[in-house]
Amino acid sequence: MPIVDLSHPIRAGLITYPGLPAPVITSHLTREDSRAAYAPGTEFAMDIITMIGNTGTYLDSPFHRYAEGPDLAGLDLATLVGLRAEVFHLTDAAERGISSGVFAGRDLRGAAVLLHTGWDRLFGQTAYGRGAPFLTGEAAEYLVDAGAALVGIDSVNIDDTESGGERPAHSRLLGAGVHVVEHLTRLGELPASGARFTAAPPAVEGFGTFPVRAFAELV
Repeated sequence: MPIVDLSHPIRAGLITYPGLPAPVITSHLTREDSRAAYAPGTEFAMDIITMIGNTGTYLDSPFHRYAEGPDLAGLDLATLVGLRAEVFHLTDAAERGISSGVFAGRDLRGAAVLLHTGWDRLFGQTAYGRGAPFLTGEAAEYLVDAGAALVGIDSVNIDDTESGGERPAHSRLLGAGVHVVEHLTRLGELPASGARFTAAPPAVEGFGTFPVRAFAELV
């Protein structure tokens, strides 16, 4: 079964979202130092990563937006694993804002709705944070009403970060328990329908966002 990796690799110094800190990777135990604790020929490396949850390709749980919402440990795996993927290829869109009209005629109930804008080509560059595509609040409302389980985008944010602080897509989706995955990549390799999508974070209590290894199975 072909699998398409939809996640950006995480490395020390990576800038995911402009203005947020980059991950720092340090050694807790080097291979050289470990040799004194193990049998000859046996060695290990133990490393420490310090990073904000909004690093690489990550998932937003309702707790990210709402204090009373489920955190990462409270998510139902059935809403994160093997979801029917409905992919919308929007690289030729004339407007930055993605409206509900693009979703017409598609069955989205229980699906992972994946928005392929092509913006991932700029990931890691300064230009990634400016003029990015986003989901409108009206379209987020439509997706909630349509019963989507998860919405993902290959852009810097599912909302318009140049709108003065308003976050209608996050607010509506997460308020309805619809997960959000941002900074996806390689969505152009997926068919409009027929793939299965998975993006499961670790079960961290009291935490709202975390990197995922997002991938699609082409069935």
